[in-house]
Amino acid sequence: MGWKAWRRIMAMLAMTAAGLAGCAPDQPADLVLTGGNLMTMSPDRPRARALAIRDERLVFVGSEEGARRFIGPETRVVDLGKRVVFPGLVDAHGHLLSLGRSLSELSLTGTQSPAQIRQKVLEKQPSAPPGAWITGRGWDQNGWPGREFPTWRDLEGTEAHPVYLRRVDGHAAWVNRTALDRAGITRDTPDPPGGRLLRDARGEPTGVLLDNAADLVRRIIPEPSRAERLEWARAAIRECHRYGLTGMHDAGVDEATLEILRELRDREELTLRVYAMLDDADSAFVARQFAAGPQVDPWLTVRALKLYADGALGSRGAALLEPYSDDPSTRGLMVQSPDYLYRMTREALAHGFQVCTHAIGDAANRAVLDAYEKALAEVPPGDYRLRIEHCQVIAPDDFPRFGRLGLIASVQPTHATSDMLWAEDRLGPKRIKGAYAWRTLLQSGARLALGSDFPVESPAPLLGIMAAVARRDVMGHPTDGWHPEQRLTGDEAIRGFTVDAAWAGFAEGERGTLEAGKLADLTVMDGNLDLDWDVDLDWMTYAVSDIRVWMTVVGGKVVYEGNNTPSNRRITP
Repeated sequence: MGWKAWRRIMAMLAMTAAGLAGCAPDQPADLVLTGGNLMTMSPDRPRARALAIRDERLVFVGSEEGARRFIGPETRVVDLGKRVVFPGLVDAHGHLLSLGRSLSELSLTGTQSPAQIRQKVLEKQPSAPPGAWITGRGWDQNGWPGREFPTWRDLEGTEAHPVYLRRVDGHAAWVNRTALDRAGITRDTPDPPGGRLLRDARGEPTGVLLDNAADLVRRIIPEPSRAERLEWARAAIRECHRYGLTGMHDAGVDEATLEILRELRDREELTLRVYAMLDDADSAFVARQFAAGPQVDPWLTVRALKLYADGALGSRGAALLEPYSDDPSTRGLMVQSPDYLYRMTREALAHGFQVCTHAIGDAANRAVLDAYEKALAEVPPGDYRLRIEHCQVIAPDDFPRFGRLGLIASVQPTHATSDMLWAEDRLGPKRIKGAYAWRTLLQSGARLALGSDFPVESPAPLLGIMAAVARRDVMGHPTDGWHPEQRLTGDEAIRGFTVDAAWAGFAEGERGTLEAGKLADLTVMDGNLDLDWDVDLDWMTYAVSDIRVWMTVVGGKVVYEGNNTPSNRRITP
């Protein structure tokens, strides 16, 4: 069934369900939540006190008295005790199986030195099968003394196993001597297109591989089994629900991942709504999906293509118009040519697919804007909703183009609070004014869809809301907020995880607000949450750190319900 036909059917069902909002008491709901503070995100009724759910949909949103009409003998009634209810929070940019995988491998987040990571590898080796790969993720040299990249020599003593450790952003890998040897990497190995081997003064590879260069090692690592992928997906879904997420946009799925998601959906185990972007790395896979056309259903939608323009700022792989301020020898990397970005955008639009392109540096963002503008001029007028993922550094003259082209800026607020300690070193005092510039993007006319890029950052959406509104980290730094002129209001930040996340996935008719007739996806928070969003930075920082996810509901089913142990529900970085 085509996506347009599916949307027509869903719209008719929604209208039918909406008509039930005034149904008689002999048509009870399955679940009634009452006594809460409902932030509906609907302009017609911004606040409410209660709601009722039958089957998968909301049949009533309004007063406590009105909700009582839907209570029958079998209805579960929950007193919210003034807890806060949002439309189901959606992460507009994450990586589901990568999150699950990160839960099963070495976690390097927060490590303070290469020596600490070496010790983690050594402790892992006795339990690893002989010769098996040891993998991990999360290191960030910007948090170490000296902020220097590590080398394979920092992993000396681990040679019994090949070691492959991804940087926190996934755009660099650090490997040991065994891995270099297995991959056949020597001083004579050339840098691949869109990648770079870091080298020492003698030209020898150091063991750090940027962007596409990581493929030189990654391709010889055994593929995970189907059982492993299934378990990663299940673990990630549980983790998302624990943080209050009812859906996510999976930013780059390969064929194996898509098969796993479809299997979970068919088994009715996919309790998280997934909007999948096809990873363009496998051209044959993309061609088959284009031929099949967009596929839309309430649980798994495949109607977007993920492209990549450059690398990441933290590893100096983001493509800049001018050299890096802290390393004038480089301007970063374009991992795909501007012509390729244009051609793939044009082809995707011709097949009815949205395009979502990773662009971090100002040169990469300009290349994507150029590609989009050229492609849009060659296709019939339509509702294409092209997206740029990250939008971290933008030249001043390029901001107006976002609104003019009707683009979605898909940004991750916690990237700013993670990067703020070193970002100005990379960019200098002038360029930093166009970095993480959410207010300027919003003023340009762009829509902001917010996410986390998990597992690069925590999946917790309230941490993203805090970063967007306060522009401070969880420790309350800096006191006045980092470049506070770029803050979002509380309503704008929540829109990014609800209304505009739904819009970014063509799902605004079904999700994003709490209204009768829409799918019953909602997130209930327990804590000191001021719905007026008075932006007192101290309140924002410390109140959010104390907020807990109390209940997550997807399609009328309670998929997560916190118990009385606060640590099980606390929002943590």
